[in-house]
This record gives sequence, structure tokens and C-alpha cells, in this order.
Amino acid sequence: MKNILLPTDFSDNSWNAIDYATELFKDEDCTFFLLNIYSQIIYESIHVSDIPSKRSIENTVKTNAITNLEHVKKTFIHTSPNQKHQFEIIALFGSLIEAVEEVVKSKKIDLIVMGTKGATGTKEVFMGSNTVRVINTIKSCPVLAIPKNFTLISKPSEITFATDFTHFYSKEELQPIIEFAKSFDAIIRIVYIQQQEGSLTEEQKFNLSMLQKYFKDITYYQHSLTKSESISKSIKVFTEELDVYLLAMLNYAHGFMDKLTREPVIKKMAFHTQIPLLVIPESGMSTAYSKTIKKTSKLEGIE
Repeated sequence: MKNILLPTDFSDNSWNAIDYATELFKDEDCTFFLLNIYSQIIYESIHVSDIPSKRSIENTVKTNAITNLEHVKKTFIHTSPNQKHQFEIIALFGSLIEAVEEVVKSKKIDLIVMGTKGATGTKEVFMGSNTVRVINTIKSCPVLAIPKNFTLISKPSEITFATDFTHFYSKEELQPIIEFAKSFDAIIRIVYIQQQEGSLTEEQKFNLSMLQKYFKDITYYQHSLTKSESISKSIKVFTEELDVYLLAMLNYAHGFMDKLTREPVIKKMAFHTQIPLLVIPESGMSTAYSKTIKKTSKLEGIE
């Protein structure tokens, strides 16, 4: 049984993400947790006596949130009935990150699915700020970001895993990608985007060998690309050429996600999350191991 968290603000983007998630996992036993985070409404009134009490305001807003969540739940149960799926609603007062962290921990969430805004007019936007905050803050659960208006026509038959081989991969980190590939009988395309021409370092070769070990029971192919205008542009071109509809990345310090979510890079990007993006947080074990490898390499270099 998968536990999937679906944060929603009742916008078209969040409705689309919920629709995508329920369709993607239609053949699996899942409990979907519909989460709405509400905040206190600030009233402006000429007469102090007209201002509702703080408790009254919060109760009203919470009641509205629960009513809307029940509407979403009933809509999906009615329009897409599935005996394998269960829905639970959660309305919490406070900040997005604190609420998501609380639910991930208390409900043992396996995956967070969120909608993204994408490009709006001429303004370049990588993804909604809330999605970026969740990706960069929640370290215990992968996040699947669904672009605005993206419709699931068929389950992803190919998954692009973009990497630079500079990070030691733990089996725990790669498990979400492995599970996706096995569940959907999908091919994994490992895409190494070179910053410049040249062979792999010893550290990169070792990390690649670990990656190959973890993927040994899955059909995978290796691709090497030289970065063109930007990392994002290179990924965009690759996924479009091969009609890939799921991109996976590990979110670790100084990695692709770290670079993509920096504001200066975002403003120049051509890639606007046009396909679903699975972001997996690094594990503590792999972080410690990476540091050990780099430290050992430096010491060996000195000797």
C-alpha cells in the first residue's frame, strides 16, 4: 500500500496533479492524503465590534477547507471509482513546509505529488515557488512535480535519469526510480551531461559502477551529452527527441537540482518542467560516503 500526499490549494494545477496521480497509480493499492494548509483571514473593519474573534475566524476557515477537501474527495471517487484507492482529507493551519513535514512523518508518506505553474506568459518560471520550497526542504520523501495541463496518456515507458556521476548513490536514494521502472515496465535512460569534453574521473567511474549495480535487473541505456547553452536546455532537447515523459533527478548539494532552482539560472532557463519531474532527496548515508571518498582522494593526491 502506497501512501501518497497530495497538497492542494484547489487550483487547476493541483486538480491536475491529483488527476495525474490517481491515473498513474490506478493499478496499485494507494491511500491518497488530500492536504490543504489554511491561514487566518485578516479582517479590516471600521468598528472593532464587527471583527470576529480569532477562534471564530480560524474555525470558519478550517470548516471551508474541510468542505472543499470533501468536495475534491467525492469528485474523484465519483468520476474515477477505484477499489484500490482510498482518500483521506487533512486540513492544517500554519505554514506549508511545517504542515507537509508533519504529515509526511505521521502518515509515513512514500511520495508527494504537486502541481507546477510552469511558464506564465513571457515570464520564465521553473516551477511554482511552493513546489520548489517543498523540494528543497523536505528531505525524507521524493516529490513528483506535475506541469500545468500535462495529461497522462499512458504510463511512462521511459524514465530519464540525469546525473553528473559526482555523487555516491545509495540504494535507498535510487529505490523510487527502481520502483517506478519495475511498476511501469519502463526503460531507464541514464543521461550524463558533461560540463566539458573529457573522460570520467576515478570518482565518477566508481559512482557509475554503483549505479549500474543497482540497475542490473532493469533495462537501461547510458547516454552522454555535452552541455549546450545550459543543463536545462540539454535535458529539454534530449527528452523531446526521445519522447520521454518522466525525468528523475537526485537533489543533492551542488547537483543539477541545486543549480536549476537558483534564481539566476531559472531566469535564463528554456526548460519549464514540461514533463513530470521526480525529485529524490539525498540520504544521509550517501552524503557521508561522498565526503569520505573525496577526502580519501585528496589525501591520496597529496601522497
